[in-house]
Amino acid sequence: MTIARAIEQYLVSHHIPFDLVEHPRAMSSARAAELAHVSGRQVAKSVLLEDKEGYLLAIVPSTRRVDLGKLHRDLGRQVGLAVENDVYAIFADCQPGAVPALAAAYDLESIVDDSLLDEDEVYFEAGDHEALVHLSGLQFNELMTGGTRGHFAR
Repeated sequence: MTIARAIEQYLVSHHIPFDLVEHPRAMSSARAAELAHVSGRQVAKSVLLEDKEGYLLAIVPSTRRVDLGKLHRDLGRQVGLAVENDVYAIFADCQPGAVPALAAAYDLESIVDDSLLDEDEVYFEAGDHEALVHLSGLQFNELMTGGTRGHFAR
């Protein structure tokens, strides 16, 4: 069980208390929720998107998917999935596929689905496939303050 260096440094430097929740190896956020015995709607899944303006980290519950069409309409941007090599380069301190829901730690713009902001507790990938960062809903909301919010998960 490890936490990505950028995530840990960001949380510590911003005095955000957190726990790590260990679970058996899982290759998806939904499976991590199941193995960690937490609700999938409380586990934040991240999808790296890009367009001509740059990168955007979309954050949704693990039980839902990013609706790109809705994002296009709401943001007025033609965002699409980032290429795999860019994901690996940006999240170089993470295992492939374990993208954390903390855009600010990687100097990324973010958009978070409002449904996550109503949760009492939120979990997200720690940067490997065997641990989740656990925060209170209030702490998660504070971390998402600088980002865009919206209803774009389906």
